[in-house]
Formats: sequence, structure tokens, C-alpha cells
Amino acid sequence: MTNQTHDRLLIIDFGSQVTQLIARRLRESNIYCEIHPFQNVDEDFIRDFAPKAVILSGGPASVIDEDSPRAPQGLFDMGLPILGICYGQQVMMQQLGGKVERGHGTAEFGRAYITPAADMPLLEGWFANGDEQVWMSHGDHVSELAEGFEVYGTSPNAPFAITADLKRNFFAVQFHPEVHHTPNGALFYKNFTDLAGFTGDWTMDSYKDQAIAKIRAQVGGQKGHMRPVWRR
Repeated sequence: MTNQTHDRLLIIDFGSQVTQLIARRLRESNIYCEIHPFQNVDEDFIRDFAPKAVILSGGPASVIDEDSPRAPQGLFDMGLPILGICYGQQVMMQQLGGKVERGHGTAEFGRAYITPAADMPLLEGWFANGDEQVWMSHGDHVSELAEGFEVYGTSPNAPFAITADLKRNFFAVQFHPEVHHTPNGALFYKNFTDLAGFTGDWTMDSYKDQAIAKIRAQVGGQKGHMRPVWRR
């Protein structure tokens, strides 16, 4: 799998209905990415895939529940930039020593407005005209940040709407930048991939050419095993 010609981004999917929109945002910026279900991703898979960064998607589960989806624990020791989205944020906090709670009037569903708490490169171009509109869809909420994380944006019902550990290049947000209800979501993702060192070296045309070449190689390798089928 490590025979690659483009920088890769791995999206670990926790079952969100809009995970495909994350990939679409990235591909619009010429970023090669692949979506893989969380149950298929372990530490060996990540090493073999050799991503330049990882995004943890949203999802319908609750990290509070027993046997809820998790990221491979070793992912957080690989030195990779990581972005957690909604459930992905909660997974990061839960696995890194923070705390997630249910209820207490902090659930949000629909448009919300983020107020900046501090500046960082991930937010370049945001808050130029005041608070930033985003789309929230969560019941659980982060009530205690993991060690090393700081707050960079808040909403009325999400005091940890934008958080980050800049030393480790870990970023986590409660909202969904991939949906059109977050108008500057594409810029948010581009800022993340810029921070991770992506150069935008991939296009759909190059993907098409590689896919065709791969199919031809596979078919060509099977020619010696093909036999005619006789019908009566």
C-alpha cells in the first residue's frame, strides 16, 4: 500500500452521514484522501497507509457507552497531525484523558455561531467579519479538555467548540466544517492540510489514469490464466 505517488490523508469513519463531504472538501483542494471504517483501521494499517495527516469523522454513537467506536490508541503517538470532527473530537478527548458528558442543556442541532477565544494558523481567514457560522449536531459534549489542549473558539452551548494542542498538531472541533451550513468550512480544511504540509499534488485526472493503469496491469496479469468458455 505504501507504493504511492501523492501525499495521503486518512479519514477514519465513525459512521457520520456526511463523512463523504469531508473527502469532497479535501479533493476540491487537490488532496488525495481515503475513507476507511474505524473497525478496519489499526496501527499496522495506519503505518502501511502512511498518511501525512488523519481526520476523525463524526458519528452517531456516544463515547460514553461501552464498546463505542474508538481510534487506535497508538495513532496519537505517531507524530501525525490529527483533526477530530464532532464525535471525532469526543473520541480524542476520551482517549487522551479528557471527559465527555451527556445532557446538561449543552446539546446543539442546527446553525450556531462561534466566537474566537484565541488565534492560531488553523483559523486563518476566519472571524474576519465577526462570529463564524457553523453547523452543530451533537448531544454529548466535551466537559473537560485533555492535557495540552487549549480553547480557541466557543459557542453558547459548546464552550470547547474549537480546541487544539499545538505542540502535537492535534485539533478538535465540535461542529461540522464539511457541510454548506459552515460557509468557511472549505477554508478550515485547507488550513489544516496546509499545516500538515500538503501541497495539493493530486487531481481526479491523475487518479483516473492510475486506476486505468492498475486495471490494465491486473487484467494483463490474468491473461495466461484465462480459458475460453464453450457453450452448447
